[in-house]
Amino acid sequence: MTNTVQSSSPKPSALALLPLAVFLTLFLGAGIYFHLGGVEMAFYQLASPVAIFPAIIVAILLSKEHLNQRIQTFVEGVGHPNIVTMCLIYLLAGAFSTVAAATGGVDAMVALGLGIIPPSFILPGIFLIAAVVSTAMGTSMGTLAALGPVALGLSQAAGINPALMAGVLVSGAMFGDNLSFISDTTIAATRTQGCAMKDKFRTNLKIALPAAVLTVIWLSTYDTGSAPIAVPEATKWLAIPYFAIIFLAVAGLNVFVVLTLGIIMAAAFGMVAVGYEWVAFSSDVYTGFVSMQEIFLLSLLIGGLSALIRQQGGLAFLSNSVERITRRLSKRADRSAAFGIAGLTAVTNLAVANNTVTILISGEVSKRLATEGNLAPRQAASYLDIFACVVQGLLPYGAQALLLGATFGISPLAVSIHTGYCFILAAVAITAMIVTRPIQNDPDLETAIKEGVR
Repeated sequence: MTNTVQSSSPKPSALALLPLAVFLTLFLGAGIYFHLGGVEMAFYQLASPVAIFPAIIVAILLSKEHLNQRIQTFVEGVGHPNIVTMCLIYLLAGAFSTVAAATGGVDAMVALGLGIIPPSFILPGIFLIAAVVSTAMGTSMGTLAALGPVALGLSQAAGINPALMAGVLVSGAMFGDNLSFISDTTIAATRTQGCAMKDKFRTNLKIALPAAVLTVIWLSTYDTGSAPIAVPEATKWLAIPYFAIIFLAVAGLNVFVVLTLGIIMAAAFGMVAVGYEWVAFSSDVYTGFVSMQEIFLLSLLIGGLSALIRQQGGLAFLSNSVERITRRLSKRADRSAAFGIAGLTAVTNLAVANNTVTILISGEVSKRLATEGNLAPRQAASYLDIFACVVQGLLPYGAQALLLGATFGISPLAVSIHTGYCFILAAVAITAMIVTRPIQNDPDLETAIKEGVR
């Protein structure tokens, strides 16, 4: 009983954050080193699960508990239900994305979009296509890899500034990354804040949709001429599984069921349309699992590291510090909590250059801030995901800018400068924080307040 009380009410300690600083220093330092050396994808040369391992060792050494108890605390953090659930969802999401792509679903989504774009609407059209595809696929990187060559060809044919086209593509990709039910950022945000995906989606959409509309209006002011658009060949009805999982998820069906049905539908459609075989299906499912290996391992290890940092008072110190600063920005508790989540998320993402890692690191402190500030879990998850995606889209050393910089043969900085949607999304989100009224009688909020932050 004594250990439980101590772990649930630790004394705030700045020293307990040292392991987190070690992880960020290694992860960011290695990225800077490789970037200066001209290495492509510099910030992804040191695998994050490897970078976090020394931090775990430091956290164990700093603990004042008996060695066996330190290890037990770490293992309990790794095996926390939220962490395990998150990891299982990652596996299913990876399997669906891989199977759907292998059966022609991605090509179908691209063809559907390009088939309806007027030549004078290329920029807004590319933004909307990327938004739909990334929402369906749940990954900004997969969207950029699929649409990058198409967007490059369009920019060359229409004489559009390649940096502008690249920025528009990243903008659309980040829209879906932020909203998609199968995005790892959505999964991480909802699990860490304790809310349903459909609730986070609806709250998030109220901010993302106006930002998207403003982006389309802004992009419509560009004169792109009337260059013809070549639509790739595809069996368009193969896109049905993508729309199906969006519909089922919005309807509130359990995410495990949604993703499982999506995988089965994508495979079945592929077998009918392109002769997709069972052997290939099993191989692609496993490939999808493997594609989530890094984030799967990192989630487990961060769960254990967070448990050690929390037990030693690090998260309590960070929460108190952020709350103290944000309280000066507004006297209203929920508004202060929202600004605290936004600031904490933005700073963390600047350091780690990965929006999912950012959410995993900031999630627990964000939940504490939200609970203490009477901010509904769905609001906290929305702000957490929004600002992680905003900063990720604007980072010149982020994976998105690096990928398109290489694809288009331009500077990653030029890509990030033209990611207009991210700037607009940040402005709309901050406005929402200021004008939104506190949510009354929210069952998730009442549950969070009763349970407290453990």
